[in-house]
Parts: sequence; structure tokens; C-alpha cells
Amino acid sequence: MSTAAQTQALLPVYRWRQAPAGLATRTQLRKQGLRPGGQDVVGEIRWRSKLTRGEWRSAWLYLVDQALPVRPMTEGRRRALEAAMRARRTCPTCKTDVGYVIPTSLGCCVLCADQH
Repeated sequence: MSTAAQTQALLPVYRWRQAPAGLATRTQLRKQGLRPGGQDVVGEIRWRSKLTRGEWRSAWLYLVDQALPVRPMTEGRRRALEAAMRARRTCPTCKTDVGYVIPTSLGCCVLCADQH
């Protein structure tokens, strides 16, 4: 068993809405303007998803009191994010920014995929 699997096996697992106060998922932390900040995972929450035909879904839990504030968006970060999103929207075949993220299943924009 790998070290990650051993650590995961030792974590407490909670059902949906059963985690104790003071624990939160990344999404819950983000809504509070916080981030895990490098802290270790302290638990896991599991639920059955209606969207995936009853398959188990999970999310890590973190201590809210050890969470750090979200880093502010700097001008450099904003430019980097815009460049990354532009690259995801640019078709490698026709080199056009198509205005939507290119599906990985196609590998190119819909118009180029239709021509092949």
C-alpha cells in the first residue's frame, strides 16, 4: 500500500452534511475567501451522486481555523490567466480564437472537426 493510500485509510470519513463544525471543503473555504494554505487534509466527505448513477463522490476536508486568506489577483496573474484561457480557446488547426474552450475529444474547433 502506498504512503498516500495509508494516509487516506487513516482519515475519518463523513457522510454528506455530517462533518463536524470547523471542517470545510476547498469550495466551502473559497466561498469564505479562504484557501487550505498548505495544511494537511484532516478528513473526507463522501456522498452518492445522482448525476453519476449512484457512484461515490468525495471531497477532502480542511480545518477552517488554519486556512489562510485567498491571495489577491495581481496584474501578472490576471495576464497569465487570460493567456491560458486564450490558448484553450485557440484552435490548433485554423489558429482562430473560437470563443469557447476547444473540446479535448475533438482536438480542434467544431468547424475544423466537421471538415475532417
